[in-house]
Amino acid sequence: MSVEQSRKEDKLPHRTNLYVNLPSTLWPIVYSPDYNITFLGLEKLHPFDSGKWGKIVNFLKEEMLIKDETIVRAIEAQEDDLLVVHSKRYLNKLKWSFIVATITEILPVAFLPNFIIQRKVLRPFRTQTGGTIMAGKLAIERGWAINVGGGFHHCSSDQGGGFCIYADITLAIKFLFERVEGVSKAMIIDLDAHQGNGHERDFMDDNRVYIMDVFNRYIYPGDGFAKRAIKWKIELEWDTEDSEYLEKVKTHVAKALRQVTPDIIVYNAGTDILDGDQLGGLAVSPQGIIKRDEAVFEAARKYKIPILMVTSGGYQRSTARIIADSILNLHRLQLIDQRLI
Repeated sequence: MSVEQSRKEDKLPHRTNLYVNLPSTLWPIVYSPDYNITFLGLEKLHPFDSGKWGKIVNFLKEEMLIKDETIVRAIEAQEDDLLVVHSKRYLNKLKWSFIVATITEILPVAFLPNFIIQRKVLRPFRTQTGGTIMAGKLAIERGWAINVGGGFHHCSSDQGGGFCIYADITLAIKFLFERVEGVSKAMIIDLDAHQGNGHERDFMDDNRVYIMDVFNRYIYPGDGFAKRAIKWKIELEWDTEDSEYLEKVKTHVAKALRQVTPDIIVYNAGTDILDGDQLGGLAVSPQGIIKRDEAVFEAARKYKIPILMVTSGGYQRSTARIIADSILNLHRLQLIDQRLI
């Protein structure tokens, strides 16, 4: 093999199970029971409902939107997949239980053997990360996709935090850039209550990625350096309510899409904007969240841009029902269907 041939092979994408071709009969809704974290009750030490993803799917099944056999089963991201973004050094750090405890904010995890942490904590996160990557491909093929999990927007290539261990948003976009012809520009619309500092750090100097972030200015992470990557920044005050919030989202999403037309929108649809959320500090109603998601999908349809939605943060038990109701509303309005393109 010549040196030139060797260099060409080095540039070829790695082999992965995440970009498999799937039957068109499946809905581009991605989920696995492995998303849910249950381990000796330790998951209850964090305010996040670590079983919400299964609850969302159960609500959708009860409403007859989906069945187990009609949704896409997420596949766990392997080390080679994660290395597309993450450094080997960072992945090795996750072999220390103390590091995982710090990222997940569940301190007793630090005292558990790491092989248990890998299976009970990190595997669910890797499976959700695989789900986001798979949903990126599906969004391009079908016009839309929803990963029932994912949205780990505080994790960057070399640092986790805020219950975010793998940079699934960055990974999904990098996979698309490397593997899908015609995808060269992405827009992240991050509407979680918290600043998405992870993907912002990852795409700091990458003009292919346009980031819009709407967040509570006073809460975690307050990452001033990462804010430099935000192209369209809307910082909210405490207790922002429906009317102001929805007006800002609709107005600024429209302005951003008039400024740039991406090949895909990655929509981080956190529900921690809900009134009463102890970490979000905003005051949006359940109906306000449903109308927000509707507005983002309407904008994507108007400009004929494929959209990938991830569910991200939300720290009240009612968020699973709200997310399911929002997905049902999108279907009722024909903003999602089995295939839109």
